[in-house]
Amino acid sequence: MTKGMYEIISKKRDGRELDKEEIACVVSGLVRGEIPDYQVSAWLMAVYLRGLGERELADLTEFMLESGDRISLDEVPGKKIDKHSTGGVGDKISFIVAPLVAACGVRVPMLSGRALGHTGGTLDKLEAIPGMNVFLTPERIRGVLAETGMVICGQTDDIVPADKKLYALRDATATVGCVPLIASSIMSKKLALGTDGIVLDVKTGNGATIASEQESLRLCRAMVALGEKAGRPTLGIISSMDQPLGRAVGNSLEIIESIEALKGRGPDDVMEVSYALGYGMLRVAGETMGFAQVRGMFREAIASGRALDVFRRFIAAQGGEPRICEDYSLLPASAERAEFTARVSGTIESIDTFAVGMAAIETGAGRKVKEDAIDYGSGFVFQAKIGDRVEKGRPIATVYSDRPERTPAVLERLGRAVRIGPGPAAGPKMILYLVDKDGVQPWPY
Repeated sequence: MTKGMYEIISKKRDGRELDKEEIACVVSGLVRGEIPDYQVSAWLMAVYLRGLGERELADLTEFMLESGDRISLDEVPGKKIDKHSTGGVGDKISFIVAPLVAACGVRVPMLSGRALGHTGGTLDKLEAIPGMNVFLTPERIRGVLAETGMVICGQTDDIVPADKKLYALRDATATVGCVPLIASSIMSKKLALGTDGIVLDVKTGNGATIASEQESLRLCRAMVALGEKAGRPTLGIISSMDQPLGRAVGNSLEIIESIEALKGRGPDDVMEVSYALGYGMLRVAGETMGFAQVRGMFREAIASGRALDVFRRFIAAQGGEPRICEDYSLLPASAERAEFTARVSGTIESIDTFAVGMAAIETGAGRKVKEDAIDYGSGFVFQAKIGDRVEKGRPIATVYSDRPERTPAVLERLGRAVRIGPGPAAGPKMILYLVDKDGVQPWPY
């Protein structure tokens, strides 16, 4: 195995294509512990520098998928569509779009993850809800999905174990931002869940995992191709992450904003992304209505209370406290507050969203290392964003934290992240492209 791996590393280092058996050798040897970490790390760097061809990427994804168990959803009636985001700052869309789509008759199962670097984690946000269980057996996944129309839970150790081992090494070897490795990691997990289709939200901009628009498109195209090759209708959108999504950043704070959105009081940018992704999910499920008609259906689901009722029942089914939907005081809250104020008068011209995400970690809303505990009530609520006029000394954001010793550093980070100028300035366009099996087109709606 060691000699074979040496030859595989050399071949990829020199830019040559690996055959199916060689990729199988890497994945199986990794899972069985037969290949030393240093050799897998060398192979990852070779892939990072040289890339993978379309066939190589499909083979890698297939073998990663086959490294563990799959979750069948066949016994759950109706169409079942998964949604995945590549992550951002303030991205709470799953908690809005899943109830909306479920309220319109399409079931939504999601395997989600924890905070990664500067981006928040869906599971961490859910765990801000008292009693919430995010790790379910396959039987319970099917049960919650059938009972409520949606389920959001974590990946078990038996689902794509190759990905867990590869990701730990990617994180340690600066190869996380590699498009083919990202695509295989995401899609192997998506394909392990027995859905009828997949919708992808690939973020681009200064708060995205991949900042470049062209690289984001490349990643989205690669994932759509992998889904279609596996027989799963797959659609992607490219959405902006050039400022925090919505006004809340932090676990409890984002749960509150999500519930407010389901009550008809969501920020415009959050609702725009939610409606676009929801439209994509219904389209992948076979719905032929146009975007305007679907958006109207979603707005009715909010106005009638049906979407919020789905979310409330989902919380209860996973052991959480459903009364949070009416009483936000049941959620964890930080006792300490501070105001981040404008240093000069003017218009907010740009926000370094990566820096905002890192500042949120300083409040306790995220982790610097995986062992760190999260303060679920910590984070920010923005009162002003790009394009808004601010006056010197007036609040731009409220900082929530139980780590007051870190507050000066947090305020300093925010001060560097928010640029105020004479203006005028406009907020970023939220939805940029639609990607499907037929190619890429500018978002037509």
